[in-house]
Amino acid sequence: MQRRDVLFRGLGCGLAALSPAALRAAPSVLRVMTHNSFDLPRELLARFEQEAGVRLQLVKAGDAGEMVNKLILTKARPIADLVYGIDNTLLPRALQAGVLEPYTGPAASRAAAAELGEGVVPVDYGFVCLNVDKAWFAASGLALPTSLEDLARPAYAKLLVVQNPATSSPGQAFLMATIAGLGEEEAFAWWARMRANGVKVVRGWTEAYYTEFTRNGGTRPIVLSYASSPAAEVFYSKTPLAEAPTANLFIRGGVFRQVEGVALVRGGNPAAREAAGRFIEFLRSPAVQQALQTTMWMYPAEAGAPLAEVMREHATPPTGFDNPDPARMQAQARAWVQRWSRVVLK
Repeated sequence: MQRRDVLFRGLGCGLAALSPAALRAAPSVLRVMTHNSFDLPRELLARFEQEAGVRLQLVKAGDAGEMVNKLILTKARPIADLVYGIDNTLLPRALQAGVLEPYTGPAASRAAAAELGEGVVPVDYGFVCLNVDKAWFAASGLALPTSLEDLARPAYAKLLVVQNPATSSPGQAFLMATIAGLGEEEAFAWWARMRANGVKVVRGWTEAYYTEFTRNGGTRPIVLSYASSPAAEVFYSKTPLAEAPTANLFIRGGVFRQVEGVALVRGGNPAAREAAGRFIEFLRSPAVQQALQTTMWMYPAEAGAPLAEVMREHATPPTGFDNPDPARMQAQARAWVQRWSRVVLK
């Protein structure tokens, strides 16, 4: 999740035009594929480039689901040396496709606040959940829903917007939460009722939050987002706010703990492997773990890392969440997404 973009241009064309002597003198390139929500302060990235002696080429590949699709489609000729943003919903697909290589450096063995496994180093974590526009509900007189079943009732028709689990990691996370919280059959029965009740499905988080959510001029006062979204609303407000204008709904079957990580890309440039390892360690450094809280609005994965003030005050994490067993999720994730598409879209 993010509010700003940091854009870095690739260097391929410029390097191709240099002489052999200039190429030897020029820093090597480290290609990092990310989802569109990757956002760290420019000065931090510049410091890494200077210390590692490389130039970063950030390959922004859309939402996390689209990013994994791109990794798989370019498997024969990888366009990145490492990838950030694969989460616990998408990791099974990436592992099955064989597009990752395990990383075994210090960050891989150090304790984390949220683990990911399979040689992927956790960088941050968050809680996917429903957010509500408090002012809309106050003006309408409609009570906040207290369960998923409430959302399927006529009073809440056409109020919810979610992301497609086939293209969005929050969308897939929410699908997994409904299955873990309600049970597989009841979850898909609920989704069928939601289709009849006018749930809106969009491709990714940005469209859901910035186009469809009533806080930003849309018509849907309930949006699938993150537990940290209220903190971001306070942080980016043009006028000081004592409390967030949005609130989280922590309801059974509606909260998923999402863990994002960084991994080496199989078949990436061997000459960039050392720099890739340094970048993985960089993402778990104190400076990055602090910065990502107010740029990507996630909790730090480094055990014991302090929370930013706005996160402490306005992003209280839930007391529980609904994640399927990892082995079951790995075995069933693709089938669940396909079934969801049949139930909700077709």
